[in-house]
Amino acid sequence: MIKQEEVFKIGQFGKPHGIKGEISLITNSDVFDDSDDPYIICDINGILVPFFIEEYRYKSENVILVKLENIDSDEAVREFTNRDVFYPLDEMGEENDLIGDITWDSFIGFQVTDEKHGPLGMITGVDESTMNVLLQIRQDDKEILIPAVEEIITAADHTEKQLTVSVPEGLLDL
Repeated sequence: MIKQEEVFKIGQFGKPHGIKGEISLITNSDVFDDSDDPYIICDINGILVPFFIEEYRYKSENVILVKLENIDSDEAVREFTNRDVFYPLDEMGEENDLIGDITWDSFIGFQVTDEKHGPLGMITGVDESTMNVLLQIRQDDKEILIPAVEEIITAADHTEKQLTVSVPEGLLDL
């Protein structure tokens, strides 16, 4: 059985495309390009279920048209509309210590610790309303915003849901 801590979110399915079982996957990830036999995982009624990808092609920079094995009709693929799509951490190889192809909202629920200031709180959301993506961190009764950039992240433990950062001097005083 696949567990939640063994996967990370790479995007969400959109609408079916055509009549032969293709569906659009909205993602910023390119994990399929690095895999010989790509598969994704979906939450189906509380159970994480793997689905092998028969074929895929890029429609745009953030949209991949995906054909899942044994899902051959428009009616069958409609069941996947608006479902979150996950990818197994073990398929990422050894370089999964930092972010790589993981989307920022995969870090929601992680505890954040700054190397100098100690525990900052838990990531409760991701603000993508501006050009600069921000991690929203709840600390007691206030919200802290830090830039979502790989340069300030020094370690990511996906199993323990811990993120270690090195926030630039003065940023936490804002």
